[in-house]
Amino acid sequence: MKKLWLVLGIMISLSSCDFSKYRLVKDYDFETRFEKSGGTETGTYAEVIGFYQQLSDAYPSVTIQEFGETDSGLPLHLVILNKSGEQDLEKLRKSHSVMLINNGIHPGESDGIDATMMLFRDIAGDSISSPKNTIIATIPIYNAGGALNRNSTSRTNQNGPKEYGFRGNARNYDLNRDFIKADTKNAQTFYEIFHYLNPDVFIDNHVSNGADYQYTLTHLFTQHDKLGGNLGAYVQKKMMPALEDSLKAKDWDITPYVNVFNEVPEDGFSQFMDTPRYSTGYTTLWNTLGMMVETHMLKPYDKRVMGTYELMKSMIKITDAESSVIKDLRNQARRKYLTDRSYNLKFEVDEENPTKREFKGYENENITSEVTGQQRLKYKRDKPFTEEIDYFDNYKVSQEIEIPRAYIIPQGWWQVVNRLKMNNIKMEPLERDTLIEVEVYKIEEYETSETAYEGHYVHKNTQVTKTSEKVKFRKGDHLITTFQDGARYLIETLEPSAVDSFFNWNFFDTVLQQKEGFSPYVFEDEAKEMLENNPELKKEFDEKKRQDSDFRNSWYAQLDWLHKRSENYEEAHLRYPVFRLPR
Repeated sequence: MKKLWLVLGIMISLSSCDFSKYRLVKDYDFETRFEKSGGTETGTYAEVIGFYQQLSDAYPSVTIQEFGETDSGLPLHLVILNKSGEQDLEKLRKSHSVMLINNGIHPGESDGIDATMMLFRDIAGDSISSPKNTIIATIPIYNAGGALNRNSTSRTNQNGPKEYGFRGNARNYDLNRDFIKADTKNAQTFYEIFHYLNPDVFIDNHVSNGADYQYTLTHLFTQHDKLGGNLGAYVQKKMMPALEDSLKAKDWDITPYVNVFNEVPEDGFSQFMDTPRYSTGYTTLWNTLGMMVETHMLKPYDKRVMGTYELMKSMIKITDAESSVIKDLRNQARRKYLTDRSYNLKFEVDEENPTKREFKGYENENITSEVTGQQRLKYKRDKPFTEEIDYFDNYKVSQEIEIPRAYIIPQGWWQVVNRLKMNNIKMEPLERDTLIEVEVYKIEEYETSETAYEGHYVHKNTQVTKTSEKVKFRKGDHLITTFQDGARYLIETLEPSAVDSFFNWNFFDTVLQQKEGFSPYVFEDEAKEMLENNPELKKEFDEKKRQDSDFRNSWYAQLDWLHKRSENYEEAHLRYPVFRLPR
């Protein structure tokens, strides 16, 4: 009888307990395809998303949610690993750092996909220590369309896995060239995730090869001069050395991304300049510490994945230990761009100031190709070497601009305005039609690529002149102050000379075309009258004819030159339609 009462008592006690927070893990299989295959295969899109969904079911510290849409029609997924117990992200940001790991931007470069699955599982299951001050988030596969386009041939020289996704997305865009122009739904949804998290540290996992060398791992930190100030110095002098030392202690050598193609690294190479078209170039505009991982595609797949795993473990440990420092530096950088009067818009390699680095390469030679009969480069993997080389990781400013107090964008340029809004840029509509004295840019020179590049014929080397004019604006046109957190983003997109400006990405190409012209047989008489009534104009006209034979021999060029100096010439031609309010 006593035993019966004891059993009944236990049953009543158990029935009153809440077991919802205790999830049984034994029913789940958290061994990845990578592990089951002995390090030769990577998971499919469905397997990867299914893995994280089960991980979320099994562990309260893991959540998975859908965001927006991609060009494939599928959403992006965001997985967050948070062992703090606090669910309010706004509160967490005050006490914790946030790290965002992006995978599968090029799904054929699948190392990070597999490594991050194992990393989240091992932290959630306490197989490895959990960070105390850092929340970890990942986009499991950014390029959903490319991941579904699975094959085993498109990565021509890559050493595994057996099958993988394709580099182009569902519309054949290279997503790591789309972060600033946002032609794809992928990039537009990334904006939503990025601004939701506001990550302190961003990692984008890749695979690359431009030369042969001994390293499996290379890192591509945001260029420190471009990142600027104390934040740039921190990346260069503390975070990067700490990562290298941590990996070296684990017998994982790493070097900066080897920025050469079909050349030899020992001749020296420069640090890659990640402009805002690239993921880490975009995240830099929000003072996020960015790094691409670039494993070496010629190394075995299992080694590449495990190297990526160890690198991310090291970065989490560094971020966790330096959490308060990183957050403080980001706040300093944010305040800096709110108060600075000038901005470094362009950089060039400082060729007179290289850094000396130890490099582990292979001897090589140029031999006659049996295919082409020309000289070809051949590496000798049986002859490794270690020597000191020049690494050009210092850049100097090649163009500086004065930061305006605000920009004004007429409401007709809605494609640009929409992208600003996607990035949480604050703007105010003008309350009435008004005349405002502003700085006006005229496009003087630019070069345009002859071949298509990511859906555009991109401009470069853009040069402008600036004048002050009174311009009529309409009610509803957008006034955008630079005194906001997106100041860097505004400058890099709206200053036409910036490398990845909206102008250079063709958003304003309609102003490059003259819409109204003249009938030569009619304008001849007006041109004659202009010269007769304006001696200075006639003097300039005669001088140009004297000095320029092409101009002298072309009646149309002469009439066109005069038309462009007449009151009939349209003011919109070559006038950049984003206006600056000076400080």
